[in-house]
Amino acid sequence: MALVVAGCKSGKRVAGEGNLSDRMSSSELIRKHQKKQVDFKTLQSKLRVEYVQGDKSQTHSVNLRMEKNKVIWMSAALGIVRAKITPEKVSYYNKLDNTYFDGDFMLISDFLGTELNFENIQNLLLGEALFNLEAQPYNNDIHEASYVLYPRDQNALYEIFFLLNPSHFKMDSQQLAQPLEQRMLQIDYANYQEVKRQILPENIRVIALEDDEETILKMEFRSVSLNNELRFPFRIPTGFEEIEIR
Repeated sequence: MALVVAGCKSGKRVAGEGNLSDRMSSSELIRKHQKKQVDFKTLQSKLRVEYVQGDKSQTHSVNLRMEKNKVIWMSAALGIVRAKITPEKVSYYNKLDNTYFDGDFMLISDFLGTELNFENIQNLLLGEALFNLEAQPYNNDIHEASYVLYPRDQNALYEIFFLLNPSHFKMDSQQLAQPLEQRMLQIDYANYQEVKRQILPENIRVIALEDDEETILKMEFRSVSLNNELRFPFRIPTGFEEIEIR
């Protein structure tokens, strides 16, 4: 599902350097982060995606469309590979090998090594916390140039760290680790851009590690536009073979 098109820049880059204060509380950090949540109806972007696994590397051009809280749609050139994600299910087909998937979120969870739902994936793409920061109490600290939030009762089986940028309070990094399972998911945000007064990621790097196998997905967002009328066409071609996830 690593899929992007070269295009002009859509917004100005947001400064990512700010002053850190050891007086900042966890609740204040969470409040500042939530205040920066992106407000839009629809989003469209050209993506340049690089997929690396072992010594294999691929680069693709993808058209990304979103209707907030309703649908995430991705299509490679000429619709050869297309995916549609809703809160209910994940649908995907590949005309290169005549396969399709139409089911739950296991396809994405299996790819990233962590169980995720629609909201998690949407937040990942928007530079927002994967999980609800109000669901449990958090501690905070400072690590290098970022604020760090982590659950007060950190689970030894499932460790979570959120690194916030002190300038705009969007994510610098999100890190989920399952030490006993030898799994780790890390999402790094190198740069952000401002589009219609909204702060959106410009570069995202996703690292999924399971045992000794590492998968890296790099995304560069170009030509981002907000609140246009968009369509999300999707129909699985007849005769394709269904992908089974066990």
